[in-house]
Amino acid sequence: MAGVVLDVPLPHLDRVFDYAVPESAADAAVPGARVRVRFAGSDVEGYVVERRATTEHTGTLLPLRRVVSAEPVLDPQVLALARAVARRWVGTTADVLRLAVPPRRAAVETEERPGPPLGPLPLPDPGPWRAYAGGPALVARTAAGGAPRAVWTALPGAPEQDWPAALAVLAAAALAGGRGALLVVPDHRDVARVDAALGEVLGAGRHVRLTADDGPTARYRAFLALRRGRVRVAVGTRAAALAPVQDLGLVVCWDDGDDLHVEPRAPYPHARDVLLERAEATGAAAVVGSGARTAAAQQLLATGWARPVVAAREVVRARAPRVAVAEDDGRDPAGPGARLPSSALRLVRESLPSGPVLVQVPRAGYLPATACQRCRHPARCDRCGGPLALPQPDEPGGASAPVCRWCATGAPAWACRHCGGRALRSLVVGSGRTAEELGRALPGVVVRRSGGAADVLPVVPAEPALVVATPGAEPLAEGGYSAALLLDTWALLTRADLRSAEEALRRWLQAASLVRPAADGGRVLAVGDAGLAPLQALVRWDPGGHAERELAERVELALPPAVAVARVSGPAPGVRALLAAAHLPAGASVLGPAPMAEQAWVGASGSSGASGALAPGAAGTAGGGRSGPGPARAPRGRAVLPRRPAPGDAALPGTGGGPGPAGRPDGAGGAGGRGAGAGTTPAEAADDDAPGVQALLRAPAAQRLALADALRAARAATSARREPAVRVVVDPLDPLEGW
Repeated sequence: MAGVVLDVPLPHLDRVFDYAVPESAADAAVPGARVRVRFAGSDVEGYVVERRATTEHTGTLLPLRRVVSAEPVLDPQVLALARAVARRWVGTTADVLRLAVPPRRAAVETEERPGPPLGPLPLPDPGPWRAYAGGPALVARTAAGGAPRAVWTALPGAPEQDWPAALAVLAAAALAGGRGALLVVPDHRDVARVDAALGEVLGAGRHVRLTADDGPTARYRAFLALRRGRVRVAVGTRAAALAPVQDLGLVVCWDDGDDLHVEPRAPYPHARDVLLERAEATGAAAVVGSGARTAAAQQLLATGWARPVVAAREVVRARAPRVAVAEDDGRDPAGPGARLPSSALRLVRESLPSGPVLVQVPRAGYLPATACQRCRHPARCDRCGGPLALPQPDEPGGASAPVCRWCATGAPAWACRHCGGRALRSLVVGSGRTAEELGRALPGVVVRRSGGAADVLPVVPAEPALVVATPGAEPLAEGGYSAALLLDTWALLTRADLRSAEEALRRWLQAASLVRPAADGGRVLAVGDAGLAPLQALVRWDPGGHAERELAERVELALPPAVAVARVSGPAPGVRALLAAAHLPAGASVLGPAPMAEQAWVGASGSSGASGALAPGAAGTAGGGRSGPGPARAPRGRAVLPRRPAPGDAALPGTGGGPGPAGRPDGAGGAGGRGAGAGTTPAEAADDDAPGVQALLRAPAAQRLALADALRAARAATSARREPAVRVVVDPLDPLEGW
């Protein structure tokens, strides 16, 4: 017989089911192979996880329908990791395996297999790591097969000294010790940089890249190269944290503060924590690196789990540009030219002759937020309550009519609901308007845009030009920028987010790192209040000190990462049922359930997370170059929920009765519950009009797994009772969202 994990996301069915193996499939149904089985009246895919001669089931076992592929795509270590991730983030194994194993491409499996894996490399020279205290020791211990754990604060520098080159040296050290390496970065631009550095240091054929942008065929080919052990170094985005690297000896998470590391699908794990979990299980070296430092990374240092790898202050001063802050001069921030104080214009004019100048603008668009000219009340959409924006005049249809940023509805006849005024003024200026203002202030200067409505530029030439970019979309400059101007620093600091100060400093350091060292004339000017702690940390180039202060404040206020937090949201009956079923550990507390403040509940996301989303109702958020527009907003008032199933709709696995396979300890026949992210059960259909609520659960950090276990058991119990589905997010980036 075969033990099979099914691709069914129902929490109460998250276990191994036993199936009989027909004689014709005995050789192909190996552990890790994809199979198709009969389950609850439907054909369902799954993975063989074990072969045994006996079963605990006393009845007759159903046979496997067929072996989809004899290729053992599910690695035993990845299966163990998937179960650990499902446990910690209150998900199901099926949810995690969907992230870990890419869709099959049969043609790739039949391709001619290359030769045996290449042999180990010689011990690499520490190279860029010589600039850091403890850097050469980190390389040596990794090559020797040790398991060092480090939080690395990277220096700015030339391409041969910057972070991609340093990561390539670490990967070479792991290969020199006969082990593999897994490098996870936020986006495809970072993957391209690390890919180039790995090719230069390791040589051809020793690593693969795992990104969705390469297409399903290329991704599956790279996946199989890792699974078969032909290649033992991989670089990729968040899903690569689950890649089947053989003999894993090194895991690296670069720029862990980037929210792109958080998986948007259930169970919403953070790539950093998945990699650290993996390092604990396999004894691999672990490095969390960034140009800044998050409170979570500082917590690793405070608990002694990791050691800091930082450069001496004199090295930092030699590699960093000179940073200053231009105070606000008190003029109307919406007035013409107010965002460009005289010191900023003087810096631009002085720096342009020696190379390009970077201008970072935190918001994309032209005028992304407006207000009534007469009474100053924010202009809102009559249909959904979203903020009205003015598009750029040269855009199609952008002559004068404001447009809602949430529902994209035009408002040509808008009138203020408070005073009846019809004239609009800008509240926030975006990157498009900024480029226009700079072009007028500096005639004859080339102005390039990156991010927002414009394409993200990979690199700009070393010639005089203004480069206006949103955070995260700053292109590299050949030879480095001569100067950088950070505008509207208040916009990042005033975001309704627990991490606003941490995130603002990370974005500023990211832009400032692209500027030449102070010895080469590199300068950075931030426009804002010089007394604010994040700006002071930027001037001192001290992300570590800022992270220590941030963590101390969170410890005092009992906020993450000092405590474990879980947010439960969804229809009120479902949230209350889950809380009633949860046996919380000692020391845990519950805030709520309470209505979602300034939010609309869109759908009721199942455990797959595919059908629901939270739609924040804030006036706007800082725009980024990589994340694109925010989530779609729904009108306030009546919740928008999935439709009721029609009589002719096909039944989903696990939602109907009938005989099923034998599970341990009991069978799945007649099991009810929610399907794979589509449709609703009768109990959920009855709650279509239920208001959206959320509850916040908090427990001591030592009780993190106990809290997750309690919520996971409660989800299984409520799923078996066919209660309305809810969304559970463990350790969310902003636990106070919606309160």
